[in-house]
Amino acid sequence: MTSRSARTTARTSSEARAVARTQTLIKGEHGIGTVRKTTLPGGLRIVTETLPSVRSATFGIWAHVGSRDETPALNGATHYLEHLLFKGTRKRSALDISAAIDAVGGEMNAFTAKEYTCYYARVLDTDLPLAIDVVCDMLTGSLIQEEDVDVERGAILEEIAMTEDDAGDCVHDLFAHTMFGDNALGRPVLGTVDTVNALTADRIRRFYKKHYDPTHLVVAAAGNVDHDKVVRQVRAAFEKAGAFREPVAAPLAPRDGRRTVRAAGRVELIGRKTEQAHVILGMPGLARTDERRWALGVLNTALGGGMSSRLFQEVREKRGLAYSVYSYTSGFADCGLFGVYAGCRPAQVHDVLKICRDELDHVAEHGLTDDEIGRAVGQLQGSTVLGLEDTGALMNRIGKSELCWGEQMSVDDMLARIASVTPDDVRAVARDVLGRRPSLSVIGPLKDKQASRLHDAVA
Repeated sequence: MTSRSARTTARTSSEARAVARTQTLIKGEHGIGTVRKTTLPGGLRIVTETLPSVRSATFGIWAHVGSRDETPALNGATHYLEHLLFKGTRKRSALDISAAIDAVGGEMNAFTAKEYTCYYARVLDTDLPLAIDVVCDMLTGSLIQEEDVDVERGAILEEIAMTEDDAGDCVHDLFAHTMFGDNALGRPVLGTVDTVNALTADRIRRFYKKHYDPTHLVVAAAGNVDHDKVVRQVRAAFEKAGAFREPVAAPLAPRDGRRTVRAAGRVELIGRKTEQAHVILGMPGLARTDERRWALGVLNTALGGGMSSRLFQEVREKRGLAYSVYSYTSGFADCGLFGVYAGCRPAQVHDVLKICRDELDHVAEHGLTDDEIGRAVGQLQGSTVLGLEDTGALMNRIGKSELCWGEQMSVDDMLARIASVTPDDVRAVARDVLGRRPSLSVIGPLKDKQASRLHDAVA
């Protein structure tokens, strides 16, 4: 005889199953490029983009957790956990995980950022069920054993050492610290030697349980995929693992951020015996939800986004002062960064900084020409489309869009937004962003007299 408790549980499960919601977010022609989303009762969101003409599929799971969610003592825990989810589950060993994808010629990886983490596998379309099973197993059934934590600690310390050996990479971490100071956005994603050495298996397990609830996750798949089949397979994998802690739960809303103190006029220098001095001159940018981000994208492209950009022409083509020089933007939930990077001989660092500062000031005051803006719009539109030519890029777009914005935008809509940017829009955002007092980060073998002059660049 079935008990009242069992009947109630069964009824609750049945009711929960019935309220899964499926929407078509973007309607593609003949199904091509169609984006659909299903929200399961347990709060898990599943988004797919269908491209029947390809023979591959990329499957990923995005977690609403990044280094920004760490306390100072937990700095590096998100990235550490990314490593550990590959080390084994109740079902598979670390070798089983990698061998399963290798055996079908696929690729599998993960990455950690300031505000999210992503795990993914790219396979032939016929092997998508395998990829779903493996990645879902990793996300729901990780063991996080003491011995794996100890082994992976060594690998992560080597990764930190490798980053520190590359001054062109390390200077970006330094710039984040220069701008944001000793808070979550200013600390390195990898953590430090001290914080990584201090992390224990127990603390990482607690971090895992807190942040890898289905309500914090977005599943994304792109390529030759069938949405309904993906939903069934993902749902079965999560239910089998007992991952749905509550039968009915709401997904976590996109991050709204916390206002972060942003620096002006700060200079940080790390003296290091390198062949080049690596410099970033920059200022606060825009949050990723700011409507002016389209205009900032055009500004960034014209100023330092290609071989015809102002900075490339002035620093490299006309004067030969640097091989690599570019500008970039980073947008977070509540703030952003705009930076100009250059790598040059130490003796040339002040000349390079003066040219970059002069260009920033000139564009802030006078703007760009209509020809520059028109060229940048075309370049940005082309690079946007070309950057979405594989299933991995498509998976990234729909997964990140759902996690960070809670909505999807078609490629045509994105191109239209870029095309709608006017010269006045670009000049306005240039005045607002580039008109702020910059800060400066430098790594290189600068002598004391050279170092003392760095403040001139941000005066």
